[in-house]
Amino acid sequence: MAQPPAMPAFRYRAFISYSHRDASWADWLHKALETYRVPSRLVGTRTAAGIVPRRLVPIFRDRDELASATDLGRKVNEALAQSANLIVICSPRSATSRWVQEEVLAFKRLGRSERIFCLIVDGEPNASECQGREAEECFAPALRFRLDADGQLTAQQTEPIAADARADKDGRRNAKLKLIAGLLDISFDSLKQRELQRRNRRLTAITAAALVIMAVTTSLAIVALAARHAAEVARVDAERRQRQAENLVGFMLGDLNTKLQQVERLDIMEDVDTQAMNYFASMPTKDVTDQVLAERAKALEKIGSVRQEQGHLPEAIASYEAASTLAATLAKRAPTDTARQLQYARLLAFVGQAHWLQGQLDLAQSSFDEARNVLVQAEQHAGADLDLQFHLEMIDNDIGHVQEARGRLDEAQVSYRSALDLSTKLVAAKPDNAEWAVELGGAHNNLGKLALLHGDLATAIAEYGADDAIESALSSNHPEDNSQRESMLTVRAILGRTQALAGADDVGIHRLQESVDMASGLIKSNPHNSDFQEDFARYATQLARLKRLNGDLAPANDLTAQSLSMLTDLVHQSPTDSRLQRELAEAQTEQAAESLAAGQADAARTQAQAARSVLDPLLARQPHDRACVLATMAAQLVLADVSSDLDTAKQLRQGVVAAAKTQSSGQSDPRLLSLQVEAMLALGGKADAQRLIQQLWLSGYRDAQLLVVLHRDRIAYPANVAFQKRLLAENGTAHSSG
Repeated sequence: MAQPPAMPAFRYRAFISYSHRDASWADWLHKALETYRVPSRLVGTRTAAGIVPRRLVPIFRDRDELASATDLGRKVNEALAQSANLIVICSPRSATSRWVQEEVLAFKRLGRSERIFCLIVDGEPNASECQGREAEECFAPALRFRLDADGQLTAQQTEPIAADARADKDGRRNAKLKLIAGLLDISFDSLKQRELQRRNRRLTAITAAALVIMAVTTSLAIVALAARHAAEVARVDAERRQRQAENLVGFMLGDLNTKLQQVERLDIMEDVDTQAMNYFASMPTKDVTDQVLAERAKALEKIGSVRQEQGHLPEAIASYEAASTLAATLAKRAPTDTARQLQYARLLAFVGQAHWLQGQLDLAQSSFDEARNVLVQAEQHAGADLDLQFHLEMIDNDIGHVQEARGRLDEAQVSYRSALDLSTKLVAAKPDNAEWAVELGGAHNNLGKLALLHGDLATAIAEYGADDAIESALSSNHPEDNSQRESMLTVRAILGRTQALAGADDVGIHRLQESVDMASGLIKSNPHNSDFQEDFARYATQLARLKRLNGDLAPANDLTAQSLSMLTDLVHQSPTDSRLQRELAEAQTEQAAESLAAGQADAARTQAQAARSVLDPLLARQPHDRACVLATMAAQLVLADVSSDLDTAKQLRQGVVAAAKTQSSGQSDPRLLSLQVEAMLALGGKADAQRLIQQLWLSGYRDAQLLVVLHRDRIAYPANVAFQKRLLAENGTAHSSG
């Protein structure tokens, strides 16, 4: 039989091409390939790729010497030429990476297109061919199209060789084996079969150890039970054996789980947790000590937390509920034991939070209500126990969030008010407890949000101001804590933005500028922190809006450009994050408004349409999310202003009015009313708008955009002196009259 042709000698087994935003995947793949040992029965086999080696080394992934978009750097070019294969980590980030594009082109121009292998980690192949899904594309253009004789891309499509590492596709393990099979030019099934045989031999020891531990655990438990029933004199020994059994289970859930996680054996890890769950289910809850039950509850809670971290929420709920059943037994046995009541309530709260994460609001509220009842009952015996009061405050906060999400704002206000009262007492008792101070600030913030939704600007500003004072003090006491500094800049921006809604544009601009500057400083200290980048982009957009409305267009343009650049990168990193998508659309809407202010109608139209294309699907999924509703209404109004078709403009404005009227809660939100007024006036409904304008005036609302609209329509809107006096009295801050 003819031998396969000999492959030329290469210095590197493969070159890994990737976007720097997928560095964690590159790290994993580089390590996985270089540490992989080819099954011994395949080593020495001759294939079209050459003789199968024992190890896949070395793998090249050095990106440090990339010089420019057109110059990959001498070292990288040499590495490409000396690499037998090219592996491309494919995601929406790499699909738009100029480096990945140039590396693929360079490798293809070496005449080795057939030695390019793809690892899909995010996005969708060929999504760019589907209208509206272009941002999901994971293949760079150089991968999707062939080259002509001159080394230039053509329109002729090609199908890349790809392994899919996503959890619902091949998964990491199979994707790695597919890549290795391609590198060695052997069949995937053959490699997987050999790998399974080898892994089965290697895992025999650890599996046997787990089984032995379980067998010993069960045996010790049986012996313990038998001894306990045999004679009272053996009670101490039986309890000792029982503790040994529980300790072994603790090892399985602790050290063994940790080791399995380190070697990415989540399958065995899940089996261990399942076996432990079965073990606890088989154990009696009668005739055992309270200490044993408490230790079991702790172990079950740990299983629940592991499962929740893995994203297995139904399984996590099962573990938490099993733990809460044991905790309920302990709590019932000692109704005056505060620690036991707190543990039971805490586990019920964990159940509620897991339901909340799944969007199961009824089940979440049921668990939170039950937890609160436990704490209220315990309060009769514990009195003013501060730890109990803290748990009660957190439960009230959880209940308030559920009620708010269901549109029950009055009920949410009762819960938030209770949380405020409790946290106020806690901070008064222990002013140095930072955790309790944070809860107090959060309670003020929640009430400020509800006040704004109800059209009570003065109260909203007062509540946000209280939170700002708390966060500022905490940040001053802990200047090294970047997380606390981020909390401070967030509430500082919220406060400034709300003060601007009441006409204090100068104060709003100052506070927003402070937040942008703080976010910029945090980015310098940690350039890869996406939360800090999002903070900067969000508040830069809001600051740009205020500057534009106050005639400062050039700085507004600069801020919006920075925001758009940062948000575009963040959306590429997390294409399914609806919050980031909305914030990107808000920046696009602001850019459109700036273009309109500069007389660039065509640019404004394109930018507003881009915002609508992002917001429409978001609103379809979240029709009552207030931020999404307001962002969509604002984009529609800008698009209506630049529309050359009168019927289209009319439909857009009518859509704004309809959207405002169909909101199930927070209809007095002045931001909602203001956008509705703008649409009504443009539709010629001045008489209908007058009632809403009066409502806005009474609330003290003086947002700069509303003032521009009313001035254009020659509608008098003097400053509400009574409101300004109230604001000054309650907040101690002078506001401009606009």
